Amino acid sequence: MLAITTTVIMLAIAASQEGTSESSREILTDRQSLLLLETPLEDDAFVFAVYGDRTGGPAEGIEVLRQAVRDTNLIDPDFVMTVGDLVQGYNARPEWMAQMTEYRSVMADLDCPWFPVAGNHDVYWRGPGRPPNEHEEDYEAFFGPLWYAFDHKGCRFIVLYTDEGDPDTGIKTFSKPEAQRMSDAQRNWLQGVLDSAADKRHVFVFCHHPRWREGRYGNDWRSVHQMLREAGNVTAVFGGHVHKMLHDGFVDGIEYQTLATVGGRLAETSIAQGLLHHINFVMVRDDGVAIAAIPVGDVIDPREMTAEHMAMIDRVISASPKSDKEFVVGPTGRVEVEIPVRLTNPTDAPLTWTFEVEGEDPRWGVRPDHLHETIAAGDEVVVPVRISHEGPLDEAWRFPRLVSSALIRSGDREWYVPAQPHVIQGVPDGIVSAGAGGSLRLAGGSDAVLIDSGQIPLPDGPFTLEAWVKPSDLGGRRALMAKTESSEYGLFASDWRPQFHVWLDGSYRTASSDAKLEPSIWQHVAGVFDGEEVRLYINGTLVGRIEGSGSRGMNDLPLIVGGDPNERGGAQSGMTGWLDDVRLSSVARYAGDSFVPSERLAVDEDTLILLPFGKAAGPFAIDASTHNAYGLLHGRAAIDGAATRE
Repeated sequence: MLAITTTVIMLAIAASQEGTSESSREILTDRQSLLLLETPLEDDAFVFAVYGDRTGGPAEGIEVLRQAVRDTNLIDPDFVMTVGDLVQGYNARPEWMAQMTEYRSVMADLDCPWFPVAGNHDVYWRGPGRPPNEHEEDYEAFFGPLWYAFDHKGCRFIVLYTDEGDPDTGIKTFSKPEAQRMSDAQRNWLQGVLDSAADKRHVFVFCHHPRWREGRYGNDWRSVHQMLREAGNVTAVFGGHVHKMLHDGFVDGIEYQTLATVGGRLAETSIAQGLLHHINFVMVRDDGVAIAAIPVGDVIDPREMTAEHMAMIDRVISASPKSDKEFVVGPTGRVEVEIPVRLTNPTDAPLTWTFEVEGEDPRWGVRPDHLHETIAAGDEVVVPVRISHEGPLDEAWRFPRLVSSALIRSGDREWYVPAQPHVIQGVPDGIVSAGAGGSLRLAGGSDAVLIDSGQIPLPDGPFTLEAWVKPSDLGGRRALMAKTESSEYGLFASDWRPQFHVWLDGSYRTASSDAKLEPSIWQHVAGVFDGEEVRLYINGTLVGRIEGSGSRGMNDLPLIVGGDPNERGGAQSGMTGWLDDVRLSSVARYAGDSFVPSERLAVDEDTLILLPFGKAAGPFAIDASTHNAYGLLHGRAAIDGAATRE
């Protein structure tokens, strides 16, 4: 007996499910609670699987079957049923024997029993020496009886044969109603197994052709259905053949369902249309069944998700195809250049990279625009890609990007790994600032202008970050301009109240304002650090100050105009509205309680960058200072030449 030192509270819970053998159940706990937890049902529940057709597709379909076996073993049902078409067939004995051996060898890897159903591919003979019953004798010699039944946990499972052929001519075909009839021999046998199953919880029926759909299948199933209905305990009928999943509904309480494929031919792949390789898993309980279709390959063994596996996937993502060559973009926007795209495999197994070049600007010409390349373990391949653009350098001009994915086999399965998109990026040359006349339009989120850290080498010490801003939404926490991430500096607004953060000696010193920024009007906002104090100004009025000194924490992330950098340097938490005359200076420009901000910020020797947002120049926000820096427009951020402050 276990020694329990705490008081055990016994919660009596009335069983809510029909069929529960106990009138009450117990939850053991030492916690007081008014909530009575419902306990699970205790019955003879079990799970079986059903496979669709294997044949009619390419030879690679056998690998789909192999994957289905691996998936099934992970779920570990009591057994597997099929619905026929196990081999390609339509051949003579030598080819049939080879296909039968292949199928059985794959199914031998199942950790549970499996039960075949005969389909037309399994019994139709083509070629010389055609025997009277075609491949029926071969089938029964190597797969089992053409019709049979077995019992499991109080249920009966009945397998029917739907390719007996025309009883008058003996011709086997599934396209003529007269060949889609059940023989007296099979009908009499079926009636007997139904009669002897009167005490069973459920009866399940499996066959190949979905004869209940009639049409070319005739109307013989009506009398078969009548036998099933009169039995009173037939729960479901499963069929195949049509290579498309379809729930045919309930007829007299009997559920009819057709499976698609497990390796068979598919007209296309569309889960929404029922066109997929899948396994049906059926949970059987006293009061009914639950059925779930799981696409083949989508069952994951959680024991495979080890630290080593995750490290491998991280290496693959880090090795996303990219080009390190920057090309030059001139004032016309015309580009004609070949760039090297580097494909690497950081794993110990073959890896297939797929990439394509796409983007918002459809005027790019790309050759090749789509590529599959298999890379050996540890190898690297460089693929030349030619890109071209005729211009002009207008508001719609944007860089293209590489979008890639990897397919890698690890253990018993292939893993699809979407990689990080890579912008094929150029640098401006000869593009001069348009000066005043417009502003930067932002719609929040990741809309922003990104300025590479290397273009604005701000030394440790005093600096000023300022801009004219016309906000339309600063609800919550929004960034006006920031280079933060447990370091550096940024101008933010929390529910319209601005703040200026500077990282000093391991923590942020923040100058905050109790006053809010006004919506839909232009205001000047400036953050100043003079080496001893952090100050915040709105329209030249001091609205927040805090003592602060020490070393600024540095990072290599971009300065994001209109947003806040995440740990990868992407933009987030952006403001909605307009910005103009963004200036970063390596000096504390403003002191005291007030000053008069300039309507147009000017360039001097202390200016590191000044973005006046005069007019669009493709993806570039051009610097008006002498440093020839620039920012890159991201997302829906746009320079609006009509949105002036005059």
